[in-house]
Amino acid sequence: MSGGEHVVTEILATNIPSEVLDPHKRNSFAIAEGKGTEEKRLSIVDLEPVAERPHETADIELYPPPTDEERTTLRKVADSIPAVSYTLCIVEFAERASYYGVQTIFSNFMQFSLPKGGNGAGAPPPGTEETAGALGKGLQFASALGLLFTFLAYVVPIFGGWLADTRLGRFKTIMIGTLIAGFAHVIMILGALPSVLQAGHGIAPFMVSFFLLAFGAGVFKPNVCPTVIDQYVHQREYTKVLKSGEKVLVDPETTIQRIMLWFYGFINIGAFFAIATTYGEKRIGYWLAFLCPGIVYLLLPILLLAVYKKIIKKPPNGSELNDVFRIIFTAVKRNKGNFWAKNFWDKAMPSSLAAEGVEVHYNDKLVNDVKRTLSACAVFLYFPIYNINDGGIASVLTSQGSTMTTKGAPNDLLTNFNPLTIIVSIPILSHIVYPTLRHYNIRFGRIKRITFGFCLAAISGMCAAIVQWRVYKTSPCGYYATDCDVGTGVSPLTIWWQLPNVMLGALSECFCNVTSYELAYARSPPSMKAFVMALCLFSTALSSALGEIVTPAISDPHLIWVWAGPAIALAVQTVIFWFRWKHMDEDEFLTYAEEAEVERRASISSVSKAPLSDEKKAPETVPELSSGSENGEKEASREIKE
Repeated sequence: MSGGEHVVTEILATNIPSEVLDPHKRNSFAIAEGKGTEEKRLSIVDLEPVAERPHETADIELYPPPTDEERTTLRKVADSIPAVSYTLCIVEFAERASYYGVQTIFSNFMQFSLPKGGNGAGAPPPGTEETAGALGKGLQFASALGLLFTFLAYVVPIFGGWLADTRLGRFKTIMIGTLIAGFAHVIMILGALPSVLQAGHGIAPFMVSFFLLAFGAGVFKPNVCPTVIDQYVHQREYTKVLKSGEKVLVDPETTIQRIMLWFYGFINIGAFFAIATTYGEKRIGYWLAFLCPGIVYLLLPILLLAVYKKIIKKPPNGSELNDVFRIIFTAVKRNKGNFWAKNFWDKAMPSSLAAEGVEVHYNDKLVNDVKRTLSACAVFLYFPIYNINDGGIASVLTSQGSTMTTKGAPNDLLTNFNPLTIIVSIPILSHIVYPTLRHYNIRFGRIKRITFGFCLAAISGMCAAIVQWRVYKTSPCGYYATDCDVGTGVSPLTIWWQLPNVMLGALSECFCNVTSYELAYARSPPSMKAFVMALCLFSTALSSALGEIVTPAISDPHLIWVWAGPAIALAVQTVIFWFRWKHMDEDEFLTYAEEAEVERRASISSVSKAPLSDEKKAPETVPELSSGSENGEKEASREIKE
């Protein structure tokens, strides 16, 4: 037997570990199911490399790649979503339910005092138009602290993403964030007990839990989304025939889009839980309003431990992250700081440096990955103005609600229609709207979706400005409606007029935020998934910082412009954004190491034709995908060849 044949035989005889099985639980290295030994065996030369991981080492019979014609003519469909991804979505639901459950009532808790005639736990007297409250620090304090909470919760993810990608890995970092936020919930509940609030001691425990929760959520948040997508292991397009006989193209972009839609849907199922806390503060008091999210939060450690052995965990790779920063530094240095230089990144390419006698250990592919990543980050910079249109700056929406007729409903009730709108919209978009567009070959690309979302948010901001104008016109106190104590103290305008603002803003998130998550994952190098996701989330922190700047203006009689100003700014920005980035709709969603693929085939071909004196000389040839390969690939490929 020749050396090459010996290698093939050894591979076919290897007992592949279960974690290397493909998503359909079939051994990609075994003889094709249902065929005898007389049929052609799957040799090493037949293996089609999969986008990213050795877990999905592919069988061409299972994942036949499309031809160029099929790529343009076949209808695109989503692949099946792994069950463990849904479990992780439930984990995200529990965390977001606890987070939004308390964040929604922070404004009233901080802004208003304990209601006179109430039960002493923060709830107002039944049947009145009074608002729940506890600390009595006023609108500006509540707005500033609300913005600070959001700012911290979306700045800390940069640390959490870095920690996961370079030191601990995503799963361990998720567990650390879970523990920190768990302690925060316990302290928050104890600080909201009626005896503590009535004694005037509520501020200290609240502030401690306030900062702990922001930090814990920040460590947790950037690592969950990449982990959910990581469970979808076959990230390369292939064709299949449906039961109806139709041949379709299973598309990674369509699949990741569907995963992110469901992920975002679960986020908002959690956010909708805030309706329980708003009624809790209104009817019973803050101890119950904070206790309910704390109970839901117990699901996190239970679910994470339950799926621990089933999750595909990506190891940290600090060395590649260092290479990314080295590439950026080299490009800036060799272009002498001219960021707008033509072919800016070419001067950092190893092929270009080698021509000048400079050797580096990274490859051209990583440079292209960095280029794609930074272009995505540039897109994220358009989101701060968008964010302050989605629901307004800080507490202005709930404050506006407190000046309108509520008929006994909580003034922050309407904020819950944001997640409700998203929960209803997600399945419609995922299973009706987007498939219909693909059926008629209408490409609703990434930039088109974000642009459309920006338009919806700008319209929602103008709706809120009109409502605020009507509040001023009909309030007993005119343009000083916020702290009005004349008559009923509120405008006869019903609070339900806030719905257009809330629902349009929510719908815009389905196009903007979901797409930004897709970009953060698909356009980042393998070892920077969590870090780039953190940069995506950082846009929310920037919008909070922007809100802090205008906090002094968040007062009567200027509240109309607090809504109208950002809406006008977003309308202008949307036009600029479309013309600047519309080309991104035409580029590749995921990129593959095509040069590595060519080298792989050449290397394998030489192995199959020439005998080897040592079977361990078989090449390690798992190609990288810009959106996910890590150190684990190399180890798995060594296991296969050995």
